[in-house]
Amino acid sequence: MSALNQKTVKKPITFSGLGLHSGKTVNICIRPASPNEGIVFKRIDLKSNNLVIPNFINVSNTSLNTTIVNEFGVKVSTIEHLMGALFGLGIDNALIEIDNEEVPILDGSAKVFIEKIIEVGLKVSDSPIKIIKINKKIEFKDGERSITIEPSKLSLDIDFQLKYKNPIIGNQRNKINVYEDNLRDIFNSRTFCLFEDIEAIKKNGLAKGGSLDNAIVVKDDDILNEDGLRNSKEFVNHKILDCIGDLYTSGYRMIASVICSQGGHYLTNQLLKKTFENKDNFSIVEIKERNLPHTIINRNLLKSIA
Repeated sequence: MSALNQKTVKKPITFSGLGLHSGKTVNICIRPASPNEGIVFKRIDLKSNNLVIPNFINVSNTSLNTTIVNEFGVKVSTIEHLMGALFGLGIDNALIEIDNEEVPILDGSAKVFIEKIIEVGLKVSDSPIKIIKINKKIEFKDGERSITIEPSKLSLDIDFQLKYKNPIIGNQRNKINVYEDNLRDIFNSRTFCLFEDIEAIKKNGLAKGGSLDNAIVVKDDDILNEDGLRNSKEFVNHKILDCIGDLYTSGYRMIASVICSQGGHYLTNQLLKKTFENKDNFSIVEIKERNLPHTIINRNLLKSIA
């Protein structure tokens, strides 16, 4: 069996924690799934109409998280870190059972998801993977914020830039090759916010489960978390993690070059909508060992994250 064949988890994997925004306790179980089933969320607290597909068309909210909804109004929110972990590990198929409306935030990164999935291991099928190949340059702008996607030969490159007036965050930029680089810092990087924004966020009914255990909080020129940062570019690296997770709402991993300035969930979702509205912009390609000497998953991840 080829490394380019579709993968799922070897056996069920469970996680428990708080929803970042709901503050509610939630349990999830990632279960093995057959080839070509894709990633599917199942709200097991509901008896019917409880399947939700993490597709960009189904995204109903992009304010401080990515929320998906089905035609019956059933939601699953804050999916981006788990989706980023599944993308990075090359998991094509999985049934994700969840007993509430929000994926647990855990430590605010994808670290715990990655570690437990690696511990259990992956099952490789006989079915070749499919990927999205971007054929044309597409751009989306929102004021000073912008994001573009364009063709790439054999990689997924993400070039992301942050611009904050805060002296700690400031202007940060990082560029990665998702399939070749060591992504330990990306998957270990936590969500963050400014201290002065917390009151407004909570007034909007969000961040009820937020704490220094699952988010970096920056106040003026100080980081309130006792242990400080996990890496020198943790702020922009977390944005790259979000971007990877949101790109996976395309349904497949992809070959492309993405450049983003001051973006987030909204820009990535709008870019995907714009890209897939025209069939000339992309191709869905079945990958086989004989025609592409490339794993389309990160080769260093299994060695570097654990």
